Amino acid sequence: MKLHEKERTCIISFQPLHNVPKDFPKLKNDTFLCACHGQETNHVPVWCMRQAGRYLPEFREFRAGKDFFETCRSPAACCELTLQPLRRFPFDAAIIFSDILVIPQAMGMDVQMVAGKGPTFPEPLKEPEDLLLLQPKVDVNKELGYVFKAITLTRHKLDGKVPLIGFTGAPWTLMAYMIEGGGSTTHSKAKRWLYRHPEASHKLLKMLTDVIVEYLLGQVAAGAQALQVFESHAGCLGPVEFQEFSLPYLRDIARKVKDQLKESGQDVPMIVFAKDGHYGLEDLSQSHYEVVGLDWTIDPRSARERTGGKVSLQGNMDPCALYAPKERISEIVKKMLEGFGTRGYIANLGHGLYPDMDPENVGAFVEAVHTHSRHLNLK
Repeated sequence: MKLHEKERTCIISFQPLHNVPKDFPKLKNDTFLCACHGQETNHVPVWCMRQAGRYLPEFREFRAGKDFFETCRSPAACCELTLQPLRRFPFDAAIIFSDILVIPQAMGMDVQMVAGKGPTFPEPLKEPEDLLLLQPKVDVNKELGYVFKAITLTRHKLDGKVPLIGFTGAPWTLMAYMIEGGGSTTHSKAKRWLYRHPEASHKLLKMLTDVIVEYLLGQVAAGAQALQVFESHAGCLGPVEFQEFSLPYLRDIARKVKDQLKESGQDVPMIVFAKDGHYGLEDLSQSHYEVVGLDWTIDPRSARERTGGKVSLQGNMDPCALYAPKERISEIVKKMLEGFGTRGYIANLGHGLYPDMDPENVGAFVEAVHTHSRHLNLK
């Protein structure tokens, strides 16, 4: 028998880390965290990747004339950009404004955001000997403390409205950027390393994993209430290469973060999002993450069957569906919810919001998720 909406509750006990600021406002909406843990909720929680972004006029106005990475290094700016979409839409989670490429920067690489081109490494890694140029041990508090300050500030400014998500790029995705020197359609330079220099590839992936673990722990200590790991370039790997060069490091990150958090009694849900990695869905569901994020190439019912109830799922509406009329967006959302079900599910897009999207359609997406999921819960 289905519980009525007023009877739906979720119980999550969180013990704070010893070095976490103790005066954070009490969380008022824990729907997202409950869904991460597979518990029943009054409605399906929803947030959007890149929900703080160029589709918002206030974002463009705030960022005008400012260097991207300088903005990332300003806690006040990151806080403001994180909060902007929450002022417009009733999202159930916020994600800190930052970038995955702050890790290569912390390791000593120069990364610039070039207009019309995107992230660019003037001196990418070319040969295994270039690994000697990287900082072998990174003091994350020194090199990435600005992210931690942004998280703490934002957690206070949110005033308990919704949970705050921290994030990182996954080792393979960061490695690909560091070798390609920017975006790529083939990632042939990075994949060349996998085939010609497997030992050096594993060495770099291990270096990145070590930094990522410390970085994520620092985000939790600063106040992050959930963590997402972006394996954005999973799709350029085949199943064999994914098994060797991506999956082991994704597992290591989750296991090591959780082992250290467990020592201090902290339970922070983790999400893994391996875009276009549908071939690895079964493995990802057994990789120590509470939530597996999905892109739009995976059928909801198939994803449920293949993951066998081991994890909650997040996703996976095609971002381009937001170009549809609002009525059509509502229909697409309803079908998506029927496919996933309302328990152990977090609604999201299958990738990030695009700059030319209408904010009103984003609002229609959020409203449709809340409305349809409440209706489905009452059936």
